Amino acid sequence: MTRRAARQRPGCPCGLPETYDRCCGRFHRGESAAPTAEALMRSRYTAFVRLERDYLLRTWHPRTRPGSLDLDTGMRWTGLEILDTTDGSAFHGSGTVTFRASFKGGSLHERSRFERVDGAWVYVDGEFLG
Repeated sequence: MTRRAARQRPGCPCGLPETYDRCCGRFHRGESAAPTAEALMRSRYTAFVRLERDYLLRTWHPRTRPGSLDLDTGMRWTGLEILDTTDGSAFHGSGTVTFRASFKGGSLHERSRFERVDGAWVYVDGEFLG
């Protein structure tokens, strides 16, 4: 094992134990759609970690999607904690996910709203919670 491989944390950046390719990577590549609002939230966090701009825009609600998205290549995301979910399953049309995303030097605490558009979960907007 190389030194680089030994330092890498196992699992996906979203915090689940599966590898990136088997977890969020399949959503980023368009092989499947996130089945729940929480899965979409996790995949979007991972997209910020991996600078997957196209995926972030593709999974943003058309009503609230920005025209462009500039990602900070210097940002170092360090972890995701899901604090609460409301609805957002295969049986719902909307849902919320409250989370804390940590980065080097701080964290972001947000309650995000999601809706289904043409059967797929998309991010609508979020409320910062301090």
